[in-house]
Amino acid sequence: MTSERPGKSLNGWMIILIHLALAALMIWLFVDAIAGPRWSPGRIAALALLFIVAVLIMPFGYFTLQPNEAKVLILFGKYKGTVREDGFHWTNPFKLALPRSRYTLSLRIRNFEVEKLKVNDRRGNPIEIAAVVVWRVDNTAHALFDVDRYEHYVKIQSDAALRHLANCYPYDHGEEEEVTLRSGIEEVSSVLKKELQERLAKAGVIVDETRLTHLAYAPEIAGAMLRRQQAEAIIAARRKIVHGACSMVEMALEDLKAKKVIDLDEERKAAMVSNLLVVLCGEAEATPVINTGTLYK
Repeated sequence: MTSERPGKSLNGWMIILIHLALAALMIWLFVDAIAGPRWSPGRIAALALLFIVAVLIMPFGYFTLQPNEAKVLILFGKYKGTVREDGFHWTNPFKLALPRSRYTLSLRIRNFEVEKLKVNDRRGNPIEIAAVVVWRVDNTAHALFDVDRYEHYVKIQSDAALRHLANCYPYDHGEEEEVTLRSGIEEVSSVLKKELQERLAKAGVIVDETRLTHLAYAPEIAGAMLRRQQAEAIIAARRKIVHGACSMVEMALEDLKAKKVIDLDEERKAAMVSNLLVVLCGEAEATPVINTGTLYK
């Protein structure tokens, strides 16, 4: 892999002064040659050299960099370093490969949204998942020379990492202490960031943050899963109601026994427990039936 190293450049404003001085010298030699009786070969060679340097070569060596931009220098196909300092620069024009825009890289933080993907979770349920990736270029040499089109590389690897993540976790209803996509958002995002960093290190990219932006069951099973969630919610609520009713019945029997309000045999206790559970656990309001006779025949 290609290692990034600092590139050499000169202050552009200083080179402009030298450039203007060469242009003035070229004009003076040209005027002096015209005014003289004849042109000597040495003067013609000096004038031609100044013309080539000042007019045809030097102007193509200027370039500017904004903050968080970098220019990669290449001399006849060989990597000569990267300039990261913002400002007005000049370098050997032959180091500025064409097209220039391809070798000017942005080092700013970027957002990339992985489009909604339809994949299977760990249990094989079809789900829809999407994420956002915050990334930036750190090593310009890796980005340009070790992968082909690093921005496209980031997109493809992000899709692959998100698919792999969805296959490693269940959507929900995990076993005891099992991390799921819905309940373990922070851990899942951390795992996705780590895997993406390993994949994108070859492209000289640093992943600053990853976050799931969409998570849902696929439309073909969404209805069935919704009914399942509703049933589980009803069961959980019923379990709490029954547990509370049993505690209240037990407390009532213990209070009656402790205060010696009435002495109940097993049959009467069973009838009382049944009636109290019906009253406490029933969905509709209980309608009492008043017995005006005796409890015994």
